[in-house]
Amino acid sequence: MRLDGKVALVTGGASGVGRETVLRLARKGARVVLTDLNVEAGEALAAEIGAQAAFVRQDVASEADWSTVMAQVVQRFGALDVLVNNAGILVRGHIESQTLEEWQRLMRVNADSVFLGTQAGIRAMKERGGSIVNIASLASWMPVDIYVGYSASKAAVAAVTRGAALHCRKSGIAVRVNSIHPDGIWTPMMEASLRGAPPGIKPEHLLYDVKRNPKGRACLPSEVASVVAFLASDDAKAINGAELRVDNGVLGMGL
Repeated sequence: MRLDGKVALVTGGASGVGRETVLRLARKGARVVLTDLNVEAGEALAAEIGAQAAFVRQDVASEADWSTVMAQVVQRFGALDVLVNNAGILVRGHIESQTLEEWQRLMRVNADSVFLGTQAGIRAMKERGGSIVNIASLASWMPVDIYVGYSASKAAVAAVTRGAALHCRKSGIAVRVNSIHPDGIWTPMMEASLRGAPPGIKPEHLLYDVKRNPKGRACLPSEVASVVAFLASDDAKAINGAELRVDNGVLGMGL
């Protein structure tokens, strides 16, 4: 499975799943534009990869920034073949404790960004075709009470993905739109959200029952990145509108 000749755009590409995805796509032969608000980390990763990568600062909830980024992708590499809507945030809060400001921020960064990105991606790839991969969450199917806003925002990602895939199919647009639904991914974002766990309890155990989870750990960013690379490739050209779980079987076990 190679991605030679393809141009990819990865949002939130400076850390976590985004970083692993950028590295995986580049190793597979793609030229990659990564975006993030963390300029230092983004520029460092692009420099690490070399000439086949470029960094652009982007606020993914800004329509103007999406227009700028798309123009820079075309200017730098000539076209766009793959879009990975990965950027997101995680804020703890149940229905009584989550503030409206937190809710709106979660929706803006996690859901508005995917709407704007998917819309821009379809327009950019309409003539030559391509693949859009949206990073959702298992929480879109199985909401987590202490992450009520996050769960809702990821359910919105799933709905946008299905609607966009159906639109492309009905309109004869050769752009595939799929979503990936990981269980918790052990990233700096997840680790930060779980600080303050009770004494003697490892943060990851707040999300995983190691007796029922066959691997007894969170998903790793590299494991999600490998699925992204598959969906980005021509090997997945018959997959459209799919919701792929990367969850170690957690949903099937009813956790």
